[in-house]
Amino acid sequence: MLLKKTNIEERLQHLKTKQTNEQDILQAVHKLLDADNRKDDLVLETLSKSNYTTSNDFVFDLLETEHIYRIDQIKEICINYRLRFLDSKYFKGELPYEAISKIKALEKSHSTTLNGFKIIAPSKLFKLENADDPLLFAPIGNGYYYLIHKWGNDLSPFRKLLMWPYKSFGNLIITTILISLLATGLFPEGVFSNEPNSTQAGMIFFFIFKSIAAIVIYYGFAAGKNFNTAIWDSKYFNA
Repeated sequence: MLLKKTNIEERLQHLKTKQTNEQDILQAVHKLLDADNRKDDLVLETLSKSNYTTSNDFVFDLLETEHIYRIDQIKEICINYRLRFLDSKYFKGELPYEAISKIKALEKSHSTTLNGFKIIAPSKLFKLENADDPLLFAPIGNGYYYLIHKWGNDLSPFRKLLMWPYKSFGNLIITTILISLLATGLFPEGVFSNEPNSTQAGMIFFFIFKSIAAIVIYYGFAAGKNFNTAIWDSKYFNA
């Protein structure tokens, strides 16, 4: 007579039944979930409070080099696309659970508690004080930051071009001149004279340039706008 083959799953179930009961299992799982929820709360609390830490105790051999960025690289991107790089406590958007999970995984693998979180995002996603594509960073130290998580939709491919005039005062002047030249070219001929000439074109350009410049200046002062180079790391909406 052949011996019945051993079903490992049955043996495992039998051993579990002998050593534990369902109530013990439920209690153990409940403890694990409670501990995980408390860890989530601690991470969220850290993200929402003031913390001026400039470094974390990372294990450098475990860091992925493609996620490490220098502060000057972050600054250049923020200036080009008119974004802000601010403490996570100012972020008013919804932080995805995946970001929290990645923070916990990093803390576990590096045996540390992370602090000093910063986020790159458009101004509208921050709670700015009076004076589409977020990226969460933690400081490594010495001007380097580690990208933990990116979420949301990508920026419009035209954002860099649209934000170019706001990059600096020189860019704004060049943009105003180009728009004025275009408007001058579209201005109907013969409005002031039956024989258009360069003097008339110059006067029209000067008039249009002054009008557009006045609108730009008024809008800038009224809305409290500033150039990308001045706001990329400012917590004030009218910096």
